[in-house]
Amino acid sequence: MKRFVLFGELTLLMFLLIIGARAGDLVIYYSFDSLKDNFVPDMSGNGHDGVINGDVTLADGKSGSAGKFANGGYLDLDGENFPADEVPKDAGTVCAWVNVEETGGHHAIFNARASDATWLVHPELRSDHTFRWLFRAYGGTTIFDVRAGEWKPGEWLHYAGTYSKDAGVGILYINGEEVGRENARVSEPIAGDWGMGARVGKNIDDARPFTGLMDDLCIWSKALTQDEIKALMETGVTSVSPKDSLVTTWGQIKKF
Repeated sequence: MKRFVLFGELTLLMFLLIIGARAGDLVIYYSFDSLKDNFVPDMSGNGHDGVINGDVTLADGKSGSAGKFANGGYLDLDGENFPADEVPKDAGTVCAWVNVEETGGHHAIFNARASDATWLVHPELRSDHTFRWLFRAYGGTTIFDVRAGEWKPGEWLHYAGTYSKDAGVGILYINGEEVGRENARVSEPIAGDWGMGARVGKNIDDARPFTGLMDDLCIWSKALTQDEIKALMETGVTSVSPKDSLVTTWGQIKKF
């Protein structure tokens, strides 16, 4: 048992060294390993619990439990009151394990709309079985719009979209492999508030409902590298210490 625990601790240490992330970089993390009352707990330490609206339950996930989204159910992130200083502006990553059903429509993993009505982010599985990854600046100005890859219903896959204003490129990774990228069309930062709403599993206008399973949804204010994404896929994310400290664990990694 001691050897097993030591192995788990060493694995976690290796993960932290690879990620090199601070708690402040991790904006939201939903493990979907539990539900509390009517919300999904945010395990990032930032307190951004997702309030359940409609049909969101638990089912067997990629690791542990997953959120099962059906009949237009979604999580509300209270975008109007979301702290602007925690909204990714110069860099960002959205990633999750997903396993969707064939509905004939688009599946929105996450969606947010700025106070000026800009639809600022679209991580999606599209109706034509491609993926989409997009950020916009204020005024509805598209920074990049990657459409690439192919998904199949009923299969688990890992979606990870990254962007860095400094690097000037948006990149989409599926199962840890790059499937598409686009250089930034403009130099403006990402629209910096979610004033008209933010949701997991459905657009703000009630379009593009995610139907299927979602696990380990993370939103970061940094552009993870490909190696970091692969480490995330392999090791998973744990609860973290208070904001602005090195990522640590209060328990064992999910896969253990």
